[in-house]
Amino acid sequence: MSERLMVRVRKKIRLKHYSYRTEESYCHWIKTFIRYHRYKHPDDMGNKEVIQFLTWLAVEKQVAPNTQNLAFSSVLFLYREVLGRPLKDINAVRAKPQQKLPVVLSREEIRSVMSFLSGSTLLMVQLLYGSGLRLMEVLRLRIKDVDFDRQCLVVRDGKGRKDRVTVLPKPVFADLKKQIKKAEHYYNLDKLENVHEVWMPNALARKYPAEAKSLHWQYVFQSCKVSLDPRSGRKRRHHFSDSHLQKLVKQAIKQAGILKHASCHTFRHSFATHLLEDGYDIRTVQELLGHKDLRTTQIYTHVLNKGGNAVQSPLSRL
Repeated sequence: MSERLMVRVRKKIRLKHYSYRTEESYCHWIKTFIRYHRYKHPDDMGNKEVIQFLTWLAVEKQVAPNTQNLAFSSVLFLYREVLGRPLKDINAVRAKPQQKLPVVLSREEIRSVMSFLSGSTLLMVQLLYGSGLRLMEVLRLRIKDVDFDRQCLVVRDGKGRKDRVTVLPKPVFADLKKQIKKAEHYYNLDKLENVHEVWMPNALARKYPAEAKSLHWQYVFQSCKVSLDPRSGRKRRHHFSDSHLQKLVKQAIKQAGILKHASCHTFRHSFATHLLEDGYDIRTVQELLGHKDLRTTQIYTHVLNKGGNAVQSPLSRL
């Protein structure tokens, strides 16, 4: 496989400001595509080879439709953006996305899961449920985006690269303030070692170098250790590990004796469902979740339009 080709792929992905996770996924599937065809250069392949690869994934590897579509998008990106040869008349092979109903926990089940959590882990789960955040949204939360006075959180660069405002539940105020103090403690320690600079998106660190070393840009939920940034190679403190949080939540769900296929994202589903059960307008819920299309929100229920002004988080009712 041409290493030079993969360097071009990464450069193009970063030029488009795709996330590091997207970069890793695209590179993985492009490499898999090339390996499948025994390291034949993509310039010497086309629609036929792409269809063969996708058929192999679906029939032999039996991957899920969403995984197949991710692999397809990766290869399309390679030909369209890197090689300058957009593949034509091939979209027909895209797998039909799975339409799954979300798993939702009852209030009693959520109380039970939370009883097996403590400290910052419990606080993160409370925000997943109490604010309707996605997993990476809670981990990437910055100190500056917590507004106690207005009782809200500002979610920056969420899914679809959109910002939104969601509710900050009162029951977490005290613990969240303690967590911010803890982040400040880590910040002061890192300052002594001159590794207190935090990652900032879209080259903001170059435009505002002082901001990258400021307290208010620090992550609320920081990693317990300093590490090397995989893109820049700089030594800095990143946010709490997503895989570690997922593992702790899975353990708590198991300890609570819940037999549903639940995960961190289940708390966001439960947030939406419980707000609708409490009579909040579906468009209000849509705004809080950051859904572009109302039909995405409607998967939770086909319920009412009663209206609602100031939203009280369902966490306050536990």
